[in-house]
Amino acid sequence: MPLPPAPTRKAALLTNEAYKTHAPASVDAHDEDAVVLAPPAPNPVKAADEMIAKPTRARRNNTKTEAPVATAPVASVVAPAINADKPAPARTKPVKAAAPASKRSSKPRLFVLDTNVLLHDPMSLFRFEEHDIFLPMIVLEELDGHKKGMTEVARNGRQSSRTLDALVAQDGGDMTKGIALAGTGHTGAGGRLFFQTEPLNDKLPSSLPQGKADNQILGVVEGLRQKFPDREVILVSKDINMRVKARALGLAAEDYENDKTLDDGELLYSGALALPTDFWTLQSKTIESWQQGSHTFYRVSGPTVTQFHINQFVYFEAPGEPPLYARVVEIRDKTAVLKTLKDYTHLKNAVWGVSSRNREQNFALNLLMDPEVDFVTLAGTAGTGKTLMALAAGLTQVLDDRRYTEIIMTRATVSVGEDIGFLPGTEEEKMGPWMGALDDNLEFLAKGDGGNAGEWGRAATNELIRSRIKVKSMNFMRGRTFMNKYVIIDEAQNLTPKQMKTLITRAGPGTKIICMGNLAQIDTPYLTEGSSGLTFAVDRFKGWPHGGHITLARGERSRLADFASDVL
Repeated sequence: MPLPPAPTRKAALLTNEAYKTHAPASVDAHDEDAVVLAPPAPNPVKAADEMIAKPTRARRNNTKTEAPVATAPVASVVAPAINADKPAPARTKPVKAAAPASKRSSKPRLFVLDTNVLLHDPMSLFRFEEHDIFLPMIVLEELDGHKKGMTEVARNGRQSSRTLDALVAQDGGDMTKGIALAGTGHTGAGGRLFFQTEPLNDKLPSSLPQGKADNQILGVVEGLRQKFPDREVILVSKDINMRVKARALGLAAEDYENDKTLDDGELLYSGALALPTDFWTLQSKTIESWQQGSHTFYRVSGPTVTQFHINQFVYFEAPGEPPLYARVVEIRDKTAVLKTLKDYTHLKNAVWGVSSRNREQNFALNLLMDPEVDFVTLAGTAGTGKTLMALAAGLTQVLDDRRYTEIIMTRATVSVGEDIGFLPGTEEEKMGPWMGALDDNLEFLAKGDGGNAGEWGRAATNELIRSRIKVKSMNFMRGRTFMNKYVIIDEAQNLTPKQMKTLITRAGPGTKIICMGNLAQIDTPYLTEGSSGLTFAVDRFKGWPHGGHITLARGERSRLADFASDVL
């Protein structure tokens, strides 16, 4: 008896209510035809329709993958019945349950590091969590070329070479299989380090010169992408042009952003917080207040407290109601204690003849004059009074209060334009051209103090002030310890986080450090608002009981300077 012809129509969906209780069998995705002959028998193997019913997004650090979508269960393919009167029972094909998408696509990324990343941060090898790192041979060649010298780049190059040597020494196995990055104690690095041990077949345009190191690295990235099509290969470089070239060639490229404290300079902690207009209404039943000396303390609670930080300034200004200017001095769970401020806007509280002209300057003087605050950061545009207030507070506490023995002032010597060459004289004389801001402010402060004493009196005042102010170069700070000193670091926005750490750790007992800068005037190459040492210090010291920060908002230099700062 000849066999009946093969069925040509597609399988029908199971819609009978009696069949819904049974586990449907699967059909191969490549089978074009299928016939439903009988209700499928229960499948002992759990079907994977629930796992693949919806597209699944992979982990944040992995590529986005989607599992195939099953619209409905389909009957399995069966052989045609030999006896047409009695159809054969359906035979199910065991199907292995599919793995979740996050497991199927969980291969770590492969990051190819450019030389400038290692020269920028020697610890960058351990900043990529569970992902792998690949170093082209040309990167090692360039590291060798940057190891000589006393610059920051040369030191980072030598440190990177020592780190690579320690990783290779502790592994001692087959380098083609990769070296565990966690072997030297960096448990946060779960990936492996691969070196280029063989030439890679790249297909770069002939217009790119093959002798240039950047193009060789791009060729390695292209070769890795062809060799490992199932992995995401990404170039990491600090060189903007190289990232642009990589993307033009269809290669994935990213900037190294682990050194950035903030992604956006506008998100920098300002040090001040405006209280909501209904603050007193919400606090009317739970507030406590008491007087201690010339200050009033308030104990408040509620959801607003979650936004507070220690030594943060809060203010309440509403028409028809008395204003409040206070500082957060204590936080316990959802309860905070506010302490009212000393009013430096009044002439009787003037600091070396200087009184505050706006709200933020009043906040700054409260920090500068508080002996319990050891570290103060001031940020603001040109003309907001950062240097003048810091000097006035320093002179008052050195000459009048005798709280500190002298003022030490330093700044980052980064030129705005072309360098003028070597400067003659001693260390202090060499720093003279950089200290124009110091001279200008000292002239103003000395004139206000000795205005009625005549020319001899002003000369004596200038001599006294100069004897208590020392100008030091940052190049010779390492190894020093300042005890009972009032240290002013000007133009701190041009410092790297490592330089900022070097300066702050010079503080000995009884020393106060003030860092000032304008994040809109960064002159150091490769530094941005997010990676500046000033931003780094503000973020790390936020909430420390002996540190404070305030961002000065309004310029008070002159109407011309204020207008130019806005429109130019």
